[in-house]
Amino acid sequence: MISVKNLYKSFSGKEVLKGVDLDILEGETLAIIGRSGSGKSVLMKHIIGLLQPDSGSIMVDGVDINKVSYADLRSIRQHFGVLFQGGALFDSMNSFENVAFPLRTFTSMSESEVQRVVLECLGMVELPDVGAKMPSELSGGMQKRVALARAVALKPRYILYDEPTSGLDPETSNTIDELIQNLADQLNVTSIVVTHDMHSVLNIADKAAFVHDGRMHWTGTIADLHASTDQVLRSFVKANEYQIGV
Repeated sequence: MISVKNLYKSFSGKEVLKGVDLDILEGETLAIIGRSGSGKSVLMKHIIGLLQPDSGSIMVDGVDINKVSYADLRSIRQHFGVLFQGGALFDSMNSFENVAFPLRTFTSMSESEVQRVVLECLGMVELPDVGAKMPSELSGGMQKRVALARAVALKPRYILYDEPTSGLDPETSNTIDELIQNLADQLNVTSIVVTHDMHSVLNIADKAAFVHDGRMHWTGTIADLHASTDQVLRSFVKANEYQIGV
């Protein structure tokens, strides 16, 4: 379980997070939604300890990640897989080497074991034959799938997705959504999806958390989302449904 309590963060005097509270339960898929600049990506970076809050706490499995040593924080981060918005593959490495990178960096696996795990992970994202290809040889959707294979290589308990369908066509976006659902089921992981893509939210999420003006404005199940009369939330949903043609 991840628990965020009374989280504040400012940059150059501008308050971005203004007392955010959020509980993320084990095994659920939570979509963090909100307009650009609302603070949702900043919140995600706090959850994995990439940013330090001005005040407040982030508890991961009962441990306050801002009160541990850097070595312990690195150990906690190994329980997280992250799919960054652009994929963030290493351009100088082929697909196999990209997926193998965390295994070679954080484990003492033999090369034969690394090969087995890499091929298993590439199979999970339905790209079993791209190991020799460089990122530049892959489409944007394929790059994200290879990055997702890398994200699950260490068998994480949590997977964070930063705008996973951004810049993708509808068919490829649906493929990514299906992979998020399948990995949640296969690996029994907790999934946290930062997005403004409401089509994706309705497809994959158990719950949604709406960040507005640096605050956690609304949280609830997808059924609650459909039934909500909150005008700020409804305005956001309607605008984004229009953009994606729902």
